[in-house]
Amino acid sequence: MQQRNHTFWLIVIGAAFWGATPVFRMLLLDSMTSTQIVLIEHIVLALVTAPILYAHRHELASLNWRDVGALLFISWGGSAVASLLFTQGLTYGDMNAVLLLQKVQPIAAILLARVLLKEKLPKQFSFLFPLALVGTYFLTFGFSFPLNGWGEVINVGSLYSLGAAVLWGGATVMGRILLKKLQFETVTSLRFLLALPMLVLLYSISRDAWTLPTEATALTMIAVNLLISALLPGLLSMMLYYKGLGTMKASTATLAELSFPMTGLLVNWLVFQQEVTFAQMIGFLLIWIALFLISRQKDAASPVQNGTVSSIPASPTR
Repeated sequence: MQQRNHTFWLIVIGAAFWGATPVFRMLLLDSMTSTQIVLIEHIVLALVTAPILYAHRHELASLNWRDVGALLFISWGGSAVASLLFTQGLTYGDMNAVLLLQKVQPIAAILLARVLLKEKLPKQFSFLFPLALVGTYFLTFGFSFPLNGWGEVINVGSLYSLGAAVLWGGATVMGRILLKKLQFETVTSLRFLLALPMLVLLYSISRDAWTLPTEATALTMIAVNLLISALLPGLLSMMLYYKGLGTMKASTATLAELSFPMTGLLVNWLVFQQEVTFAQMIGFLLIWIALFLISRQKDAASPVQNGTVSSIPASPTR
């Protein structure tokens, strides 16, 4: 029970760091484009994780082409392409429609986990999952329906948003597949290192001009923000996330990821001084209840085969 709770909450904490990203991005977006920010962050992450990958290089011998495909999926699809699709969705579609369709992400992860991993859902999941989805809806839109009609949903921007949701949901499942052979440090390192060539390609296509300030103080602030953004919502969050995912079902993990919008709400309130509505407080409470109850489920965890956790008893906590 203690090990199961521990690994579940690692995913919760890791995903919660993603909600803190806007704190570091606000200053950066004044001088850099999104592509430039993500590219520089991945260069920093590649430099930090390269020694980790070298220390674990012996694990790479066990990989087959299916594993390589999963690695490319999480690094190219789950990182670079999904972020690009989501941004394009905001550009070509209605923002509320894009945010609403983003709720498809955990559903995609659950379906893919069922097909690829043959996972069975934990007990009470059919109740807790909708409860958490209602909570995320309240966090985003309150008690109102944000759209005037289906015409705002059926458009090119919505297709981009759905594509991003499927890729992000699939990245959870692919990560779970890889953690059967690789340790969490190796998966994290490969995710960042393999994403770099794709990001370089995307940057070369975009040809964004650099508009960095010339003052030393401003450049220092940008460098500090880039470093913190790369190491906290980037490296630390993914290390915690993959450490927890190694012993949890993908369907359980995608529910734990809903801590992300909870942190976003807190950041908006504490840092950006945005008012928290009653509906958002209800949504926050519903997600918290769902996370707490699923963490108590004995069948929320899943056996894993890599050396990181092989010494953990296989039951009854699986």
